[in-house]
Amino acid sequence: MTTPPSQAPAAPLVDLQRLFIAIRRRKRVWLATALLGLIAGTALAFVLPAPPTAVAKVIVVHQDDSPTDSGTLMRTDVAVLQTTQIAGAALKKLGSTDSPEDFMKNYAGLGLTNNVLQITVKAKSNEEAVARAQALAETFIADHVKRSQAAAAAQSQAILDQRKNAQDELAKVEQQIVVEEGKGRQASQPTLENLYSRRAALTAQITDFTSRAQQAGIGSPQVTAGTQVVDAARALPKAVLKTTATNAGIGFALGLALGLAFVAVGAVSRDRPVLRREISTHLGASVIAQLPSKPRGPARLWRRSRAVSERKRVATTLVRLIKQDPRGVSLLELGAPKVAAALGLDIAEELVAEGAASVVDDLPGEDVRKLVQETKSDVSVVGAGDPPGTPEERRVGVGTVSPGTAWTDLEHLGKETVLVVKAGHANTLWLHTVARQLADQEIPIIGVVLVDPDPRDKSDGTLWDGLHTALRGRGRQAPAATPAPAEREDRLDELVARVAERVAATEQPTRRFTPVRPVLPPALATPRPPASPLPPPGGVSVPDHLNAPTKKFAPVKPTKRPTPFKRDHGEPAHKGELNAGLEPEKSAVTNGASPRVGGSATRTPEKSAEVS
Repeated sequence: MTTPPSQAPAAPLVDLQRLFIAIRRRKRVWLATALLGLIAGTALAFVLPAPPTAVAKVIVVHQDDSPTDSGTLMRTDVAVLQTTQIAGAALKKLGSTDSPEDFMKNYAGLGLTNNVLQITVKAKSNEEAVARAQALAETFIADHVKRSQAAAAAQSQAILDQRKNAQDELAKVEQQIVVEEGKGRQASQPTLENLYSRRAALTAQITDFTSRAQQAGIGSPQVTAGTQVVDAARALPKAVLKTTATNAGIGFALGLALGLAFVAVGAVSRDRPVLRREISTHLGASVIAQLPSKPRGPARLWRRSRAVSERKRVATTLVRLIKQDPRGVSLLELGAPKVAAALGLDIAEELVAEGAASVVDDLPGEDVRKLVQETKSDVSVVGAGDPPGTPEERRVGVGTVSPGTAWTDLEHLGKETVLVVKAGHANTLWLHTVARQLADQEIPIIGVVLVDPDPRDKSDGTLWDGLHTALRGRGRQAPAATPAPAEREDRLDELVARVAERVAATEQPTRRFTPVRPVLPPALATPRPPASPLPPPGGVSVPDHLNAPTKKFAPVKPTKRPTPFKRDHGEPAHKGELNAGLEPEKSAVTNGASPRVGGSATRTPEKSAEVS
């Protein structure tokens, strides 16, 4: 049996199995997008070829360079190269009128090491690219050397300023010494000693500042001499094959990614079942067979015989089904009209070998008639509006349940149906609509033939309920007939005997009573004719004394009926055991008996005979 709805597990938000199968089934889509990306990338290499490119390499020496540098100085040089000042100076050197902003878009710098800078320039021709790369490299070197010299000059000037301050202070100290010495014997010796020491310190500072200023004025000759072009500007050769392969690979990857994303989103949003378990659940019928779709392209050369043999095998199974049931069985397609037409024709051909048979073609495109003309088959094809055939003739109706179907006409094709459904063709809502409409027309679905299933689908498409419509329930024998009233009376006697045995075996009450024998309800007894014929309606007259006023009488109290199996006005201890043992037998005996209208289902039991 299937799991009850209350205990059924909740459906996952994204079914990965269904998603993978949907992607694999629509492989033509994402393979097509990948192929289009490959073609577009290849075409782009020829339609928009790479512009002429020149490369120059410059070694850059930094004044503050150290082995522990992580490339910060080189990243600074690359950033300086990508400025309008460098671009404008290079264009001015070339005598070009282009704007520095546009020129900056056509060149780039790359730090190969901490001291090697590669400059790549694109232009309209190789000569122009080489010239611009060389001018850009020279401009960068000049700017780098100029910045280094400016830094050295600024440092030298700062030292000279400090020396001047020291000289001014030294002049003041000299003046103080002269004034103090002019006092003669009144001069303070400690003050003179402090002034002498201060003069000596200032003199030493001035000497140091002078040497440092001279050294800073020299600058950084290693920067000036070391920063130079180590690889002159040269045009790069056009690698057509490499460029084409790179563009084609990028286009293929982008096309494949876009195709897979499109198919995945479509599989989640469209809600079209492709698994056997989903289709059987939504249609309320089991999948009894599956057929591949019609092969396309070169595949039809080696797969045609296999598809035909599988269709013949399914047709043989359905022929056995039609023979067992005298009612007509129809084939209703949903997304596979050609497969349904071929299957109906194969069934009719096997039925013709045993007697008269024909096919009722109710497909919109008359696929059965076209197939008969192509194969030159001897099976007769009739329309849905043609007169019915002889009782001995078997007809196989082939119709459709696609949108726009006339549901009330389906019962003329067959009292039962086999659905030929293509996997992934209809959404869940339409499958529910088909099942509901067929149920309203009282046309049971005895099975589903799944067309074009996924070969890796291992899900179970069998429902364990609906045995009256499933194929496994069609060979079961009919249930036994309801027992006659005489048999029921015999079983009542047997039940009375069992009651007596169980009462005797249980605890004996104070008084023993014979068990009450249930009387057959009036509904089960043989009707007896009235003793005298009843007068016709209106022929009975009412006496005059009956019209007198009603006399007032005291209400009559009903007598208490003796209750069996009671002792001392209390319930017996064995009541539960008796009820538990007799409940199944009572339900089996009294099943199907109905009380008469206005009466009770059982009569008043007879008086019990008291047993001493």
